Amino acid sequence: MSLNPSSPPDSPRSIRMHAADNVAIVVNDGGLPAGTVMPDGLTLVGRVPQGHKVALTAIAKDAAVLRYNVPIGYALKDIPAGAWVHERLLHMPDARTLDNLPKATAPAWNAEPLTGYTFEGYRNADGSVGTRNILAITTTVQCVAGVVDFAVQRIKEQLLPRYPNVDDVIGLEHSYGCGVAIDAPDAIIPIRTLRNISKNPNFGGEVMVVSLGCEKLQPERLLPPGSIPLQANEALDVVCLQADKHVGFMSMIDSVLASAVPHLERLNARRRETIPASELVVGVQCGGSDAFSGVTANPAVGYCTDLLVRAGATVMFSETTEVRDAIEQMTARATTPEIADAIAREMAWYDAYLGRGQADRSANTTPGNKAGGLSNIVEKAMGSIIKSGTAPISGVLSPGEKLQHKGLHYAATPASDFICGTLQLAAGMNLHVFTTGRGTPYGLAEVPVIKVATRTDLARRWHDLMDVNAGRIADGEATIEDTGWELFHLMLEVASGRKKTWAEHWKLHNSLVLFNPAPIT
Repeated sequence: MSLNPSSPPDSPRSIRMHAADNVAIVVNDGGLPAGTVMPDGLTLVGRVPQGHKVALTAIAKDAAVLRYNVPIGYALKDIPAGAWVHERLLHMPDARTLDNLPKATAPAWNAEPLTGYTFEGYRNADGSVGTRNILAITTTVQCVAGVVDFAVQRIKEQLLPRYPNVDDVIGLEHSYGCGVAIDAPDAIIPIRTLRNISKNPNFGGEVMVVSLGCEKLQPERLLPPGSIPLQANEALDVVCLQADKHVGFMSMIDSVLASAVPHLERLNARRRETIPASELVVGVQCGGSDAFSGVTANPAVGYCTDLLVRAGATVMFSETTEVRDAIEQMTARATTPEIADAIAREMAWYDAYLGRGQADRSANTTPGNKAGGLSNIVEKAMGSIIKSGTAPISGVLSPGEKLQHKGLHYAATPASDFICGTLQLAAGMNLHVFTTGRGTPYGLAEVPVIKVATRTDLARRWHDLMDVNAGRIADGEATIEDTGWELFHLMLEVASGRKKTWAEHWKLHNSLVLFNPAPIT
């Protein structure tokens, strides 16, 4: 990466990701006007907004536009040196086929193990570790959401003060459970997602269910015998709102509160203990991305990902359409040919899913992405994959599956912020990292979410929403390595409960969104 941000803040600045690139992005807040002379002598022939690309040389019609030393598009007409290169001037490359991919061909990763780092967490009976101590109330169907929300507020007001070691009480509300083709093959995805979320390590092994009674997703189908550990001589704890014993609304609420008490008592008896950093399970994600995402925040997260893997921890990266164009990098980094085949299989499944909806990967890029300088999904993908660092990919998860071992995993999910976060919860994450360039107040009630800003302007304006300012990298005030270590140390503090993220502070919580590719009836 070549950048000239060490110049005075008001001087023209740009960043070139690779020596072979024929474009660079403008760093300056507000962009640069026509006639600006760059430090290398290049004169801008028109205005170029912040984060957008400027042609470093003349680019002929049909020639490749290179960023990250990858063709992100082909010029639709001659583009002079110094011109603004945007999506309307580019033809996007076709998607790479899934044939003849490199499989486990990357050089051996000989990174030195990282030892001695710990956090204060909650050890669960199954060996997993929580970073928070939360009572989660599982719901089988959207119909009970209002009742559960009312009951949760009552629990917080009337019961939670008695249990100071319990961090929170939440309802696992969603839009699934009835009005769906529940026997369709793909219905397993939302069902196992909700089942595995109920077992997230931040819930301490306590499972409590609220059911309506007539829904298609019955409690015994959601959580069949043997799917969760139960206390000795106890059956699955279910409050059924249609049960004959309930006469009136408050009868339902009283039942939910009574059911919550033994769970709260067991959770309250738990204490944090010193845990090695190897027990962190981190999901990484980006949303509201811009051209700086792949320059500042995502590379810093990638550096931190490598630190975590070196420490023996588990990291998941996801967002299938946002890494589809980096498929060759992924399969080459697979630890075995079988892992490479699994990556390709998940990509093929999602290609077919998009095809059924008469869409393709280009549907991913949003107006905000383009306003932030990302011309298309190819450019976005090159910046997104960097979150995964350089470690070997040792596992692949289909949507809704739970992690089985440590290391770096590709968890196949849609790129939707809310669905991706929901699926990473199901996989078992106990800490979440979310990068953003345009800005989003995204947060989850189930796990702490650390927000990383790509630009200093965003970090300044959203000073009480962003936890880390990776924009300092583009400003020349910090390196990728500095920011990666900053994030790593912050993770340990947040995981220990010694520090709250801004999303936790403000209680900014997005709803769970289950991925349901099966038909709606």
